[in-house]
Amino acid sequence: MPALDPDPDPFASRFHGPIPDIPDDAYRVLLTGFGPFFRYRENPSWLAARPLNNVTFHFDPSPDRMVEDDLPPAANGRGRARLIHITSLQLPVTYQAVLDCGPGFHARPPVLPPSSDPLHPLAPPPEGGYDFIFHLGLAGRGPLRMERLAHKIGYRMKDTAGQHAPIVDYLPDPATLEQSQAEVLEHAARLAAFLGNRVTEGVMDVHGPLDAVQDSPTRGFGKGYESFVDDMFTAIDVEKLVYDLKEQGIDTVYSSMDAGHYVNDFLYYCSLAESRRTATKHDRTKLTRVLFMHCPPAGQPVSTQEVIDAVKKIIFWVCKDEDTIPPVPPLTGR
Repeated sequence: MPALDPDPDPFASRFHGPIPDIPDDAYRVLLTGFGPFFRYRENPSWLAARPLNNVTFHFDPSPDRMVEDDLPPAANGRGRARLIHITSLQLPVTYQAVLDCGPGFHARPPVLPPSSDPLHPLAPPPEGGYDFIFHLGLAGRGPLRMERLAHKIGYRMKDTAGQHAPIVDYLPDPATLEQSQAEVLEHAARLAAFLGNRVTEGVMDVHGPLDAVQDSPTRGFGKGYESFVDDMFTAIDVEKLVYDLKEQGIDTVYSSMDAGHYVNDFLYYCSLAESRRTATKHDRTKLTRVLFMHCPPAGQPVSTQEVIDAVKKIIFWVCKDEDTIPPVPPLTGR
């Protein structure tokens, strides 16, 4: 495979700079991170996403390398190198924020929440939609986790605003429901241990995660999502991606089948479902690829810079793999 970390590094932390000129055929990437989460005033996922806003670089697929973005594009079989542009934005750790913003990410053209930070300007979204939407979220101590699937139901834990996910208004598959409830109780206990049932004073007033165990209704995606499968897989070959990352020296990464039944998982499912809905409605030849990666708190054991480096390599990998986009999968079926 092509090297994932060529030298010199074309990614400079230029999120304080102006929005660059973006050609119509640029490969557009939307990178999201989350806002404050309990004792984390700055969410590690946002620390990794923020510096990459408005970063651009050229991808030259012919010689399998990236080209420093201040150099003229190299000639290749397609006529010239293609520009990649990254937009990064922050989301609150709430179910409502996902429902408010997630579908807009996949609209034609996409709709983004406005940036309140003048030092973090957002480039106008591409009319035809993003090519790749990459979500980052916080997990506990450990390696980077590349999530293969997201869950439709089983969201029993409260978010940082003390709110639950919506109650579903249809009858899910009983076997899936029973399994999800058992998994979520395990996740609630794990989250409580991770947070120590403590909240940093002045960050936000929230309920403890174990409040969720007393909530019996089935919660998750209901109206508007009835036709979607209970477990939604990404179209990206996560196993191959993880293998290639390890081959390039990133050992602290593995694939996961458990996105956690919390706001991270909720966003992932919403994004995957809306990607397929939009592709079915507008253009079955283009499926915006979606991926979620969990990252640990800084230094436990992966540093913020190491997460940023991994994000760069993943974006490059997905870009060079663009020609292998699979057909749009069906919405229904278990």
